[in-house]
Amino acid sequence: MQFLSPFEPQHFHEIRDGVRRLCEKFPGEYWRKLDADREYPTSFVDALTSAGYLSVLIPEEYGGSGLGLSAAVAILETIQAMGCNGAACHAQMYNMAIILRHGSDEQKRLYLPAIASGALRLQAFGVTEPGSGSDTTALRTTAVRDGDYFVVSGQKIWTSRAEHSDLMLLLARTSPRDQVTKKTDGLSIFIVDMNQARTAGSLTIRPIRTMMNHATTELFFDRMRIPVANLLGKEGKGFHCILSGMNAERVLIAAECVGDAKWFTRKSIAYANQRVVFDRPIGMNQGVSFPIARAHANMRAAELMVHEAARLCEAGLEHGPEANMAKMLAADVAVEAGNACIQTYGGYGFAEEYDIERKFREARLYQVAPVSTNLILSFIAEHVLKLPRSY
Repeated sequence: MQFLSPFEPQHFHEIRDGVRRLCEKFPGEYWRKLDADREYPTSFVDALTSAGYLSVLIPEEYGGSGLGLSAAVAILETIQAMGCNGAACHAQMYNMAIILRHGSDEQKRLYLPAIASGALRLQAFGVTEPGSGSDTTALRTTAVRDGDYFVVSGQKIWTSRAEHSDLMLLLARTSPRDQVTKKTDGLSIFIVDMNQARTAGSLTIRPIRTMMNHATTELFFDRMRIPVANLLGKEGKGFHCILSGMNAERVLIAAECVGDAKWFTRKSIAYANQRVVFDRPIGMNQGVSFPIARAHANMRAAELMVHEAARLCEAGLEHGPEANMAKMLAADVAVEAGNACIQTYGGYGFAEEYDIERKFREARLYQVAPVSTNLILSFIAEHVLKLPRSY
C-alpha cells in the first residue's frame, strides 16, 4: 500500500516521503522499549522538530512553514502509517490554531519562533477536570485577578505530555458560573510557563499510568500566578477560543487514525499472503479477506472526510460537522482495522514483537478522547440533523 494520497498536491507527496524516511530511523524496537519503560520519545520529537514538521502551521514570519491544515494531516497520517506514534507531539500543531487565531502580536512574537525552533515545547492543553469530564462549562479551576496577575487554584486531569512541555494552554473560570448569562461565558484561556510554576511550587504534576504510553497526568494548581499578559484572547471568552483548536484537533486526530488503519491493513495483507494453513494462504479464505477489505473501504471513506474537513477549514468555512464526523469515522475504522489485523495474525497478534497489540492499544484511545463517540453523535443529531438536544 502506498503512502501517497490522490487528494493532495505534489509537494504534500514530498512531505510524506520525507516523513517516511525520518520514521524509518525509529523502528518497532524503539517504540516497544519506550512502551515497556513508559518513556517519552524525546529523540523522535526532536527529529521531527529539527526537520520542521512540527512547525508546519506556524507562519514563515515566525520561523515556521506557513502551510495549512492539510499539510499537518499528511504529516501525522504518515507518522502513524509508518508504525510510529504522533500522539507525542500532535498537540503542538493544534494548539497553534488557538494562538494564531486569538494570540496578540506580542504573544506570537514571544512564543512562536521559540516553538518553531524547538527551544520551547507547547504540548500540554489543560481543560478536563475530574468533576466535569466532557462538560467543559462545569470546570471549577478558578483564575482570580490580583493586580498584574491571575491567581489560579484547582485541578486538571488527563493532561498529556505535561511533564515534557515548557508551555501549556490552560482553561480556567474567571467569572463564577452563576454570575454569567451564558454558561460558556466566564471562562478564560492562559499561556502557562510550566517550568516557572513548578519552580515556584504552585504546580504539581502527577503521572497517570494507562494502558498505552501516552504520558498523561493530573495537575494541581496551588495559587499559581500567571501574568495578565499571558491571557489569550478576551477575558471570559476562552471557551470560544478553544473551539477553533478543538476542530483542528479532531481533524488531526482523525488523520492519525487513518494512518493507523493503513498500518494495520498493510500488516494484515502481508501476513494473509504469506501465512499458509491447510496448504493454502489464509488470504484465500473469505473469512480472512473480507474483514480486511471492509476495513480498507471504511478507511477510504474516513480519509475522504478528513480531507474535506481540512479543505473547509483552510477555506475559512464552517467545518465543525465534518471535523467531528471525520474523527468518529476514522477512530472507528482504526479499531476495525486493528481487530481485523489481530484476527488475521491469530495468536501472533498478541505478541509484543509484532507491534500490533501496542498499536491497537494506542488506537483504541481515540474512540474515547479527545471527544467520545457518543458526544459526536449527539452533536450530529442536534446541530446537523436538527433533532432535540439530548444533554
